[in-house]
Amino acid sequence: MEKKKKSLAKLFLLIFIISAIGTIIVNVSMTYMAQTRSYHEECASDLRKLTTFLTGLIENEGDEFLLLKSWYKEHPDQVEVPLDFREDMPRMKKAFDDYVLANYPGKIYGANLTFDELDFEGQKLFVNYSFEYWFTVFFDAAEKFGLSYVYFIYPENEAELTMNYMFDPALETTTTADGKEILQLGYIVYEDPELHKYMWEAWNSGQTQNGFDSMDNEFGHVYTYCVPLIIKGEKVGLLCSEISIEYVNSEISKNVIAQGLVTAIVLILFTIVLYILLDRNVLKRILRIETGVKKYSEDKDPDIATEIIKYAGRMDELGVLAGSFGNMIRELEDYMVNLQHVTAEKERITADLNIATQIQADMLPKIFPAFPSRVEIDIYATMTPAKEVGGDFYDFFLVDDKRLAMVIADVSGKGVPAALFMVIAKTLIKNRLQMGELPAEALSNVNNQLCEGNEAELFVTVWAAVINLETGDAVEANAGHEYPAIRKGNGDYELIKSKHSPAVATIEGLKFRQTEFHLDPGDRLFVYTDGVTEATNASNELFGEKRLLDSLNSNPDATPGELLPIVKKDIDAFVGEAPQFDDITMLGFIYKGPDGQ
Repeated sequence: MEKKKKSLAKLFLLIFIISAIGTIIVNVSMTYMAQTRSYHEECASDLRKLTTFLTGLIENEGDEFLLLKSWYKEHPDQVEVPLDFREDMPRMKKAFDDYVLANYPGKIYGANLTFDELDFEGQKLFVNYSFEYWFTVFFDAAEKFGLSYVYFIYPENEAELTMNYMFDPALETTTTADGKEILQLGYIVYEDPELHKYMWEAWNSGQTQNGFDSMDNEFGHVYTYCVPLIIKGEKVGLLCSEISIEYVNSEISKNVIAQGLVTAIVLILFTIVLYILLDRNVLKRILRIETGVKKYSEDKDPDIATEIIKYAGRMDELGVLAGSFGNMIRELEDYMVNLQHVTAEKERITADLNIATQIQADMLPKIFPAFPSRVEIDIYATMTPAKEVGGDFYDFFLVDDKRLAMVIADVSGKGVPAALFMVIAKTLIKNRLQMGELPAEALSNVNNQLCEGNEAELFVTVWAAVINLETGDAVEANAGHEYPAIRKGNGDYELIKSKHSPAVATIEGLKFRQTEFHLDPGDRLFVYTDGVTEATNASNELFGEKRLLDSLNSNPDATPGELLPIVKKDIDAFVGEAPQFDDITMLGFIYKGPDGQ
């Protein structure tokens, strides 16, 4: 008992532990996803703020930024931005102002002097100063918003999906002839649309996109957000910014781990309390009920039912369960008493059925060869009932020295009623034929006799024939039965599809059709009940007439004693594991002629 208690306790403890672990995993996962989603939204917001800020600055410059891009595209080798552009910018501003003062006396750039009025050297000085200015603006803006960096690009060749990095503080450097380290401007990069989906959508549509591209570069795992720069209705390029998320992801992970630990501690405490309550209010009560049930199984004492109900405690689900066990024990005692009576009665019925089965089998001819002294014939028959007793029967007997009668029949219904009706029908038909009546007359008289008091409304299909063994002439009557199969000489078995009469015992006063046929020495007959052709497999397919003929013609020269087992084997192979629903009865006959040759 102690071992059982520990085992049950361990099972519930394992369930609690698994539930707690699952809850922690789900909680941590949901927390991580929520914080990550929140931070992604914050990143997107910072990127939008930066690009919006810079876009406003550039759009305020208007034409000058367009002039910078145009001049840069025409003279990219004339633009030199030193690595220390922030410190060099005041020098370049002074160099440009001095040049204007020396070469354009009385002129002030931006007031009465335009970019187009400057000579090439003046334009070069202005462009180099402006590049240093914008590089400084971009660099300061990235620091101000806490981002990796910001840059300006425009499509170099849209067909080849390349971008020109015009302003990019992260460009590589090169050294000029005079030893000055400058940025390598105009870096051409193939931007894969699979990785830079939002970048190309922003450029192609000329509209700001809601999403941003995620990628890995020298700054780590970053998000890139691009805004199209449009001046006076013209798409100039894309203003892009990036932000690294590795540090913040690390912070998110720390927060998630801390929250997971707190959740785990709370769940463990609740699990312990819940387990104590469960053990006290559920497990121990279950074990007490189990003890009572086990004791009853050993002692079979019905008074234990009262003890089990007492174990129930309060009337909750376990109380109802204990009460059900107690009532079940009491009902089981009553059932066992009744079962003994029922079992005894069933054994008596089974014994009676076994006797009935034997009696029915004894009523059918079962000794073969049936007529050892008669060289004119070879005959064999079998009957396999679907239940202990069946409704099918066959019969054959000599009416006199010259004539042989053969009968095969199938009573409607199954079991004992059909078997009793079969006994009556078989006896009446045999009596009538032995009195010398032909098949049609015999069936007509039997029909009238069976219709009297047939309150069960049973009926029987019958094929009956009388054969003259000296001449081979025969007469038959078919009362709703299956078509017999005949083999003439060395040909194949074929069905004799003559017109049927109604089944016997259907309507009083019926007259039955009679047909004549002739058998030559060597001709064969095969008659059967519908249990043969209507044998059904697991797919609800019938064995059918075609398969029957195929089976007969696969061994046409077999004797009846050989042929019937062959047909039964083919039926069993077709049916497989499906149950037998009807009696299977067959009769085979060979006419050998008067001399038996």
